[in-house]
Amino acid sequence: MYEGPIQDLIDELGRLPGIGPKGAQRIAFHILTTDKADVERLAHALREVTEKVRFCATCFNISAEETCRVCRDPRRDRTSICVVEESKDVAAVERTHEFRGLYHVLGGAISPIDNVGPADLRIRELCLRLADGTVTEVILATDPNLEGEATATYISRLLLPMGVTVSRLASGLPVGGDLEYADEVTLGRAFQGRRRISEETRTA
Repeated sequence: MYEGPIQDLIDELGRLPGIGPKGAQRIAFHILTTDKADVERLAHALREVTEKVRFCATCFNISAEETCRVCRDPRRDRTSICVVEESKDVAAVERTHEFRGLYHVLGGAISPIDNVGPADLRIRELCLRLADGTVTEVILATDPNLEGEATATYISRLLLPMGVTVSRLASGLPVGGDLEYADEVTLGRAFQGRRRISEETRTA
């Protein structure tokens, strides 16, 4: 519809999740009327995030260093790991101040319709982290939807024979919702009331 760079900008903005054609157009024209220094700061931030942000070598959370701040913190409980789907879920859990252990970011959830299987997630890496026996509890904090439940079930079946305690976040989280959008109180209560997954419940 528009010519040259402005249409290119609208097209690129429209590729971002949650931004439709009209939203992309509004943002593009906002940028056009924004002070040049502000635009430069935005461009710099975009370059920095693509060049310097990486995945933690231990838990795969986003980090500016080889290991993230949680894994580097000596005060964290090394016997407990909270398994989440994405890095944004780590931030959601941290806001509750209910969990003082470590994390493991899977990088998604099992979803056959999207051609995402167990091999596409960091499940093998999770099992390797449990090999030395330091971890005694794994909390499965995947989203309370079909994909999240399928992922939690699959992981629990792998971990239970290893002798580790496996728990799932309790009620309080709405079924079909996303962990990212849960408020601190709801998510905190879910942590407090998490339930242990046993061989009996696994086969029920």
